[in-house]
Amino acid sequence: MARLALLSVSDKTGLVEFARQLVTEFDFALMSSGGTAKALQEADLPVTKVSDYTEFPEILGGRVKTLHPRIHGGILGRRDVAEDVEQMVAHQILPIDLVVVNLYPFAETIAKPDVTLSEAIENIDIGGPAMLRASAKNYAHLTVLCNPSQYETYLEQLRQHEHHPSIEFRQSCAIEAFSHTGDYDRAIASYLSQTQETSSTSSSTQEDFVLSGKQLQSLRYGENPHQSATWYQTGTTPTGWTAATKVQGKELSYNNLVDLEAARRIITEFTDLPAAAVLKHTNPCGVALAGTLFEAYEKALHADPVSAFGGIVALNHPIDMSTAGALTQTFLECVVAPECEPDAKEILAKKSKLRVLLLPDLQQGPKHTVKVIAGGLLVQASDDAVDNPDDWQIVTEKQPTTDQLEELLFAWKVCKHVKSNAIVVTRDRTTLGIGAGQMNRVGAVKIALEQAGEKAKGGILASDGFFPFDDSVRTAAAAGISAIVQPGGSLRDQDSIQAANELGLVMVLTGRRHFLH
Repeated sequence: MARLALLSVSDKTGLVEFARQLVTEFDFALMSSGGTAKALQEADLPVTKVSDYTEFPEILGGRVKTLHPRIHGGILGRRDVAEDVEQMVAHQILPIDLVVVNLYPFAETIAKPDVTLSEAIENIDIGGPAMLRASAKNYAHLTVLCNPSQYETYLEQLRQHEHHPSIEFRQSCAIEAFSHTGDYDRAIASYLSQTQETSSTSSSTQEDFVLSGKQLQSLRYGENPHQSATWYQTGTTPTGWTAATKVQGKELSYNNLVDLEAARRIITEFTDLPAAAVLKHTNPCGVALAGTLFEAYEKALHADPVSAFGGIVALNHPIDMSTAGALTQTFLECVVAPECEPDAKEILAKKSKLRVLLLPDLQQGPKHTVKVIAGGLLVQASDDAVDNPDDWQIVTEKQPTTDQLEELLFAWKVCKHVKSNAIVVTRDRTTLGIGAGQMNRVGAVKIALEQAGEKAKGGILASDGFFPFDDSVRTAAAAGISAIVQPGGSLRDQDSIQAANELGLVMVLTGRRHFLH
């Protein structure tokens, strides 16, 4: 008796060619349902419809097709268990040797901007996951394929192992099937959670938190050459950096990707005026706004040209020719922007090793951050709260001008993305000095002011956390700082406010801190 292959796929890539080889080279009989059966019939391939085999029609608008004992009995039946074989014979159940299933495009459906809840619901596959899980459970007796990329490997297995794929191959396919259905269910649960108008729990406080990903590529190494590293894609549809277009340059490294994500986060703070951010080791070393992208990049670069060497650049507007020319004048690891003009691409191509990535939706980022610790995970909501200056408290006698308020907001947005303890000094919407990741705040103040030098006079200072003492305020005033923005909340806030009043500074309290660890 010919072996039986059950094919039921949404993604029909390579299906007809694969099915033809099953029939002509390996004498398989084909069984299928719905659109898959139609595609095979149109290709003049012999196929038995599931409804003809089960003698039960597809019902409920196609919701029920393969959910039938003759289908699942053929998948789950154990060929080496006499009782199973007897029952299959008694109920006229044919053993199925190959199950080829991929699922309704749920992730692709919900990615549409105008998708409705009812449309999403109808793209939740039921029969497909049931067949995949059943087949994966019984991998000792059959093979399950859930991705067109597996087709050729399966055919090679048939050729190499006398028409019977190895148990190791069948088990690996089973693992991939279980992983695929797991990712699929998590995507559905995540989407339905987001559509709830009210919820008593959020995904950061729910009882179970599951993180999974599909291997995208092995990286040369991790943070250091002796560390292995792999890039995984979360979800079934590429998003974020997995969907970015790499225009040119070497392969991305682990450190590149970590730095690029830090660059993406900071550049999303600025959506109107052209903005540029230069980063090194996830910390900004220069950030600026200007009337043109070229001017913004030049200002950001010259904020700290020494640190910018070998850095990462993020831009919030498409790369034009003048900006491209400027980018080629300095050694950089990566550049990311929403788009790039054709002529600008030609200019950037002169620096063939420079990695240039286009990420149109820079604003789209993860809703949670996850850190792995010994024995568990730490999950928190991303720090994407929008800071509104209208909610700030001006606590000094001296009031800020409109321009100072705008500068304070710029400095505060940058400070949010600097490792704590963090201090940022700015003027004219350009960073002048940044003190990052220091063990004490006054040390961070001194680093930022020393880097700013004489340019600090008349500038703004932002602190990601409150001042426990007034020493930082006095140090800032001695350097010529005119206004300070900080979250407040210290028991000694009044000491800092009193020092600011005494020294003629403006001080604004945001009521919200932005630690970054």
